[in-house]
Amino acid sequence: MYIIVVGGGRVGYYLIKALLDEGHEVLIIEKNAAVSKTIADEMGSVCLHGDGCEAATLDGAGTARADMFIAVTGDDEDNLIACQVAKYKFNVPRTIARVRNPRNETIFKKLGIDVTVSSTNIILEHIEHEVPSHPLMHLLTISERGLEVVEVKIPAGSASVGKTIKELSLPPESILSLIIRKERKPIVPTASTSLKAEDQVVAVTPPESEEALRAALIGS
Repeated sequence: MYIIVVGGGRVGYYLIKALLDEGHEVLIIEKNAAVSKTIADEMGSVCLHGDGCEAATLDGAGTARADMFIAVTGDDEDNLIACQVAKYKFNVPRTIARVRNPRNETIFKKLGIDVTVSSTNIILEHIEHEVPSHPLMHLLTISERGLEVVEVKIPAGSASVGKTIKELSLPPESILSLIIRKERKPIVPTASTSLKAEDQVVAVTPPESEEALRAALIGS
């Protein structure tokens, strides 16, 4: 799958790394020259310096053959424009836009954006800081699917410590998608992965299953 990502900030940077790891053909477009050079120095030709809102830039990126177009800059207007150009000028079948202001989600949908991801705080900002008083924290809302992306930090005294994923009584609609451990690369958990104290677990769940998910991971 050929995926174009607009925005080389932290969200775009880690998104493109994950997509490359999954074997996709990916191109990231970044208009800041210094940021673009940093990404290119690390990842090579997967980064294009240019304005992702401009048709000429998108034409040079081969947007007409893209399977998916994702705009994750820090500016809602830029994300909307970039996705509209990709969808209506280059006929990209799937467009995804990051929306920092949740009130913009409705208009994005009305203007043809396929998926909006509301994120008032970048995922990594949540991962990097500790929230001891709030064991379950919302990271993203995926409006189209009626799902939430949440983070749960496993306390040292939790009954889930030492248990494998298959041993947990998780809600059937909830999926543990990532485990972040200090001084280690993120882990994509399997049924045999064991939880450890201080693990930061990123999960996808319907809002109505959040309480059951929290109880399964950290206790009632």
